[in-house]
Amino acid sequence: MSNTHPCKLVVIIAEQALEGPLARDVMALGAHGYTVADVRGWGAHGARSGAWEADKSIRMEILCDEATSLAITRHVEEQYFRHYAMVAFVADVGVLRPQKFVR
Repeated sequence: MSNTHPCKLVVIIAEQALEGPLARDVMALGAHGYTVADVRGWGAHGARSGAWEADKSIRMEILCDEATSLAITRHVEEQYFRHYAMVAFVADVGVLRPQKFVR
């Protein structure tokens, strides 16, 4: 028996310039909060080393219920994917204190 509760983890990796707009969007779409970290890596758009301002990336993580995860991923896909180097994915996770993350 586990003491965790099912939840969705939405992860968005995007250009740092999108942090403000993404933060406003995910909160408006029902998230209770989010965590952001600076990241770097390699992908279809080449290296993102973060060596200069326009080359920096962020990783935004949102713990939420399934409906909110769908709203966020649909919005990001429709509003951002065509114009920005970014990726998003969703994972099933178990959380403690579920009232902090789901409605």
